[in-house]
Amino acid sequence: MSADGAALLALLAERGWTLATAESLTGGLVAATLVEVPGASRVFTGSVVAYDPAIKISLLDVDPDLVERVGTVDEEVVTQMAKGARRRLGVDVAVATTGVAGPGPSEGHPAGTVWLACATPSGITTRRLALTGGRAAVRAAAVVAVIDLAHEAVMGTS
Repeated sequence: MSADGAALLALLAERGWTLATAESLTGGLVAATLVEVPGASRVFTGSVVAYDPAIKISLLDVDPDLVERVGTVDEEVVTQMAKGARRRLGVDVAVATTGVAGPGPSEGHPAGTVWLACATPSGITTRRLALTGGRAAVRAAAVVAVIDLAHEAVMGTS
């Protein structure tokens, strides 16, 4: 894993595409990583940090019944977060993160359980991670992984 935000932004710029993020456990770290790249504003439009389930529901259009049934650490939840960010922020590509950073379990999932999603014009790609380490390490690894996931998803989009 490389967390090459510059390469992702360059790829999106070549296509004339825009990017946004919807973050839970990463708390804005994906957006912060991307805006460290000079010229990021050509591609990156914004972010929703949806730490609370109510924000996922109200701003990202995550189904409240789904959250009630399965919680927030779930593939369908992260899928809806990415789709909601793409729609609400009016971008071509949106990435989303949700999970348990730790130190202990949450919603019946152990620390290090992470779901990532990338929504592109041709569909959605998700990935589940089982990360190890402390809270900071889990969050940092999730940032690297979601940037890599987005790069792969965009490369696979014609």
